[in-house]
Amino acid sequence: MATATRSIPRRGEIKESVFSWEGKDKSGKIIRGEMRAHTENVVQATLRRQGISVRKIKKRSFGSGSKVKDKDIALFTRQLATMMRAGVPLLQSFDIAIKGTSNPSLGRLLNDIRGDVETGTSLSNALRKYPVYFDALYCNLVAAGEQSGALENLLDRIAIYKEKMLAIKSKIKAALFYPISVLVVAGGVTAVMMMFVIPEFKKVFTSFGADLPGPTLVVIGLSDFFVEHWLILFGGLFAIVVGTINAYKRSPAMQVWLDRVSLQIPVMGDILRKATIARWTRTLSTMFAAGVPLVEALDSVAGAAGNIIYKNATKTIQNEVATGTSLTIAMQGVQVFPAMVVQMVSIGEESGQLDGMCGKVADFFEREVDDMVAGLSQLLEPIIIVFLGTLIGGMVVAMYLPIFKLGQVV
Repeated sequence: MATATRSIPRRGEIKESVFSWEGKDKSGKIIRGEMRAHTENVVQATLRRQGISVRKIKKRSFGSGSKVKDKDIALFTRQLATMMRAGVPLLQSFDIAIKGTSNPSLGRLLNDIRGDVETGTSLSNALRKYPVYFDALYCNLVAAGEQSGALENLLDRIAIYKEKMLAIKSKIKAALFYPISVLVVAGGVTAVMMMFVIPEFKKVFTSFGADLPGPTLVVIGLSDFFVEHWLILFGGLFAIVVGTINAYKRSPAMQVWLDRVSLQIPVMGDILRKATIARWTRTLSTMFAAGVPLVEALDSVAGAAGNIIYKNATKTIQNEVATGTSLTIAMQGVQVFPAMVVQMVSIGEESGQLDGMCGKVADFFEREVDDMVAGLSQLLEPIIIVFLGTLIGGMVVAMYLPIFKLGQVV
C-alpha cells in the first residue's frame, strides 16, 4: 500500500480527510489503499508521483455515528496490543483498527490520533488531547511503555485493566437494573390506574347510592388528589432528580453526602464498597507493575476510585506517602479499607511485591461482587413480588369491595 508523507498542518489550513483509492502500479497490478489529504486532487497528484495509475478515489465518510463508549476504547486497546505483539507497526495497526470499527465516531477519533502520530507526536501525547476517552491513567501507562520500549506489554496491561473495570461496572448495573426497572414499571402502572382506571370506578360507585368501604374511599381520595395535582407531582419529581444530579456535579459537599449514603444502603452499599475497593487495588496494581512511582500512581488511583469518599481518602494517603509515610500506615489512617486489604498491602510492601498483592486483593473483591450480585437478585425477587402484589393487588381489591357488596346495596 502506497503512503505519502504528511506535512504538519498549520493554523488556518483545511482539515484533512481520509480517501480510499484504487489504482495500478507500474507492473499493472491492482492495488488499493488509504491516504490522508486535504482534497481529492492532492491524493491523485501524490499517487501519480509514486508511479500509480489512479482508477478511482473516494472520500471515506464516517457519518455521525454513536458515541465512543468505554467498551469501544477497551476493544481498541486489546486490538492494538494484539497487533503490536504480532509485530505490526503502530500506524498500520491504527489503519486496521479504523477499517475494522463499526462505530463511525470511534473511527474519526482513531483517525485523528493516527494523524498526530504520523507527524511525529508520541502516542501518549496524541492520546492526551482526548482526555474524555483516554484518562491520565491510560496516558501515563502508554508513556511508560514508550519510555521502556515495551509499549505492547503496557497496552496489554491497559486492555486487561479496562476489561476488568467494565466487568465490575456491568455487575453493578445488573444489580441496580432489576429493582429500578420494577419500581419504574410499578410507578407507571400506579399512575395509569390513579388517573384513568379508578375515576371510572368512581363514576360507577356514585350511582350505587350507598356508603363505600374505607379502603375504597382511601384509594378514591388518593386518585382525586393525583388527578388534580399530577402536574405538580411529576414536575416536582423531575425537579428533584435534575436538581440532585446538578448538585452532585457541582457541590463537593453533596458528592460526599450522596456517596457516603450510598455506601450505607443495606446489601447494595456493601456491593458498592467492594466494587470500589476492587477498582482501587486493580488500578494501583496496574500502575505499580508498569513502573509508575507510587505517589504518581496514587494520583491515578484517586481518579479511578469512582467514589468521592475513597477519592478523598486516596488524596490523603498520597500526601502522607509523599512525606515518607509507608502506604500501609497511610491506609490505616484513613479508615476506609478493611483490615484484610491493609494486611495484604503490608505484606506486599515488605516483600517488594505490592503489585502482585494488590492484584490478588482485586481478584478477591471482584469475585465477592460477583457472588453478592447473584445473591442480591435472589433476595430481591420475593421482596419485589410482595411489593407489587401489595401495591397493585391492594388497589384492585379496594375497587372491587363495593362490587362484592353489591347484593347488600340492591
